[in-house]
Amino acid sequence: MPDGLRLALTTFTVLPVRAGRVDRSAAATAMGLAPLVGAGLGAAAGGATALLHAGGAPGLVAGAAGVGLAALLTRGLHLDGLADTVDGLGSYRSGPAALEIMKRPDIGPFGVVALVVAVLLQAGALGGLSGTAAVLAGTAAFATGRVAVSWACRRGVPAARPDGLGALVAGTVGTPALALGTLLTAAVAVPAVPGRPWQGPLAVAAGLAASLQLVRHAVRRFGGITGDVLGAAVETAASVALVVLVLR
Repeated sequence: MPDGLRLALTTFTVLPVRAGRVDRSAAATAMGLAPLVGAGLGAAAGGATALLHAGGAPGLVAGAAGVGLAALLTRGLHLDGLADTVDGLGSYRSGPAALEIMKRPDIGPFGVVALVVAVLLQAGALGGLSGTAAVLAGTAAFATGRVAVSWACRRGVPAARPDGLGALVAGTVGTPALALGTLLTAAVAVPAVPGRPWQGPLAVAAGLAASLQLVRHAVRRFGGITGDVLGAAVETAASVALVVLVLR
């Protein structure tokens, strides 16, 4: 558990945590704990949004600051993964040819559009909330983004490459950890929409459904998951969950 927690923190955040043992056993624990790390990141993003709202900042400015803080705390890796994955899918190539495109340091037009849409959706949705509502929504949505990683790393999902993050974590998360992480994330989402206890879990389900579809398509095209695909799953699930949370 300590090694898995350290691996989860070093993988999903910039926190200066001393690295522990890195193997598939620790990876299984880390991917199972991903929703917990996501909840902390979401609370920070929602808290920053709420503080700026309280200071009189416009909604979009407050939301953008919250999303920017989250990107800073994660080194922007998930956004980078989203852009690379969409570039690979948008190339209409498969297997090694698509993976080679994803490894390029530049971002293509498909990736740029995906980044803009994701950031605008998250900033707009989060910025439309204030106070406790922003904190609760951020917590629920970012936890959903990370439980999507747990699902992407479930047993039976292969890695696209023999090395890298995807190879380390692919197929490591079992059904009990998946069920527990999903149920806890849904429970955290219940108070995110006052008066509508069903809307929070619905947002979690919608975010997971979108990310699962993306991962399924990526596995079909690339042959498995990569670290970039995991980042894309995070941003897709979090964006969809935030949009559903602010629907009235």
